Amino acid sequence: MSDARIQIEIDSAGIADVKLTRGDKMNAVDTAMFVEVAEAGRNLARDKALRAVVLSGEGRAFCAGLDTGNFAGMAGGGSDVEGANAGFSAFRIEPGEAANAAQEFAWVWHDLPVPVIAAVHGVCFGAGLQLALAADIRFVTPDAKLSILEMKWGLIPDVTGTQTLRHLLPLDVIKELTYTARILSGTEAAHLGLATHVSEIPHEAAHELAREIATRSPTAVRAAKQLLDASVVGRTDDGLRNEAALQRKLIGSPNQIEAVMSNLQKRPAEFNDPE
Repeated sequence: MSDARIQIEIDSAGIADVKLTRGDKMNAVDTAMFVEVAEAGRNLARDKALRAVVLSGEGRAFCAGLDTGNFAGMAGGGSDVEGANAGFSAFRIEPGEAANAAQEFAWVWHDLPVPVIAAVHGVCFGAGLQLALAADIRFVTPDAKLSILEMKWGLIPDVTGTQTLRHLLPLDVIKELTYTARILSGTEAAHLGLATHVSEIPHEAAHELAREIATRSPTAVRAAKQLLDASVVGRTDDGLRNEAALQRKLIGSPNQIEAVMSNLQKRPAEFNDPE
């Protein structure tokens, strides 16, 4: 049996099927998974032929959060904590780095230049939820279980969840869910805004959307993700300048011309990979 924590398959349309493969542990995150998932995202970011990513977990769950084995060494408290819990080295920010390995586990998918679609089933707790929140779009089953679970362990969400949640939910709702570690169904999560769509078959639905995205100009899709992600944190005047600058680059570019011609000629478009 392979010890790999992640599996990636890329189809002819440029859609990457990215799957957490620690199914026997409900894809609970250990140090190796933090490292491998972040590395996989960085490698995909360099693929110019990539059009979209579908992110899921094998087995009974999307991701159960941090491996509870990592908490065992904390029970004694005091000076035993770090020595008994080497796995928590992932949460240290090294000199010169903006994020630690645990944060990169999620944020690398936020930073990926193409759309990332999470397909969530089973449990999606803690670090697993924060991974899903780093995706652009989330499909969840009605009976999925989602939770900002860190408070159960006397901790706070620190796998980039504070930076994604603030753009999805009102602050009072975030505080309630964080303080209580309450578990939401997929249906309730969608109602609140944590999920985009409810589906009985989230993996298939995510791939269907990815295939639709893959028919569009990859240059324009990447520009749109860049622009929209910047719009939620920047000033309006900066956003307007960015919008205009990106549009100028697109107008008259080979893929933009191909988008026009394929529509006029009523044929499938044949786009080039972005430079």
